[in-house]
Amino acid sequence: MRRSVPLVATAAAGLMALAACSSSSTGSNSTASTSSSASSSSGGVQVGVLLPDTQSSTRWESYDRPFLSQAFAAAGIKAVIDNAQGSASTQATQAQQMISQGAKVLLLVNLDSGSGAAIERNAAASGVKTIDYDRLTLGGSASVYVSFNNVTVGMLQGQGLVTCLKAKGYTKPKVAELNGSPTDNNATLFAQGYNSVLNPLYANGTFVKGPNQSVPQWNNQQGGVIFEGMLTTNPDIKGLLSANDGLGGAALAILKKNNLEGKVPFTGQDATVAGMQNILLGYQCMSVYKPIKVEAAAAAAAAIAILHGQAAAVNGSVTDTTTHKQVQAILETPIAVTTANMEATVIKDNFDTVAQVCAGAVAAACTKYGIH
Repeated sequence: MRRSVPLVATAAAGLMALAACSSSSTGSNSTASTSSSASSSSGGVQVGVLLPDTQSSTRWESYDRPFLSQAFAAAGIKAVIDNAQGSASTQATQAQQMISQGAKVLLLVNLDSGSGAAIERNAAASGVKTIDYDRLTLGGSASVYVSFNNVTVGMLQGQGLVTCLKAKGYTKPKVAELNGSPTDNNATLFAQGYNSVLNPLYANGTFVKGPNQSVPQWNNQQGGVIFEGMLTTNPDIKGLLSANDGLGGAALAILKKNNLEGKVPFTGQDATVAGMQNILLGYQCMSVYKPIKVEAAAAAAAAIAILHGQAAAVNGSVTDTTTHKQVQAILETPIAVTTANMEATVIKDNFDTVAQVCAGAVAAACTKYGIH
């Protein structure tokens, strides 16, 4: 799938500047604050960004916030970025405050489709356009959806687990699935992708389908509890499809508790530092790298285009399964990460740094796999 392109001249100039400066930035520049302004220029707010939490993933504060802030600042756009810290009511209040401050475009990462759709209806009533960022709001009214091809994310996870289980030489391994939040449409799309790979193998007897459960709000602690229950009732689990690195890490703690680390391969997503370390140590078989800088740049460019009364340059569409309407979309391409390409992807892009990944006990593994 082709990547999106800059949408207006002013955005292009700003985003080229962003690419130049952010190649040396890392995801470690997270902020503890829940609100920030991306520009100190005078005048009211032009764009509001609504992030969901700090629980479902480290990405929102470590990557999305700084990349979006840099993108808007480079283009001279006054933007405010808020994080709802997991509260739908807080997110609704933040959206209303942004609208009151003059925002004409909102980028929304919803906590669930119901509350997200309500925010979008309220925005539309005030003449404010919305963009679904990373998560599609089912039943919503966003002008465009900016994300990665999330079915492809899941397919990469499924294929990765198959490769790892074959490498282990297991015969008819039982596979458990630890899915993302049932209220996150992305989790549904991930599952669609990996089940398209795994279900035929369950059907023909190559693999045995084990327990399958979703984790509310992507809560890692709860994910660990759920996986421990799975392992207790199914001690013969040989592989785990975990929907992201955080859930995989939670499962790893349980595997270590049972002296099974390295014996039950699991998958991940988000290319976190912990995920990269687990891959290098032989516990996690793969992760999915989603170059958030690219996604943030595309979202910022779309917001700027809409702000100036122009249409965002999309490269596809997705179906809203609630309204059954097609939503115009900008879909970026995810990348499967293993020891074979970690250096050429997340390290080269400075998404995770060598200093972060290769600390302590991981140093020897980094040398072994050429991470430098």
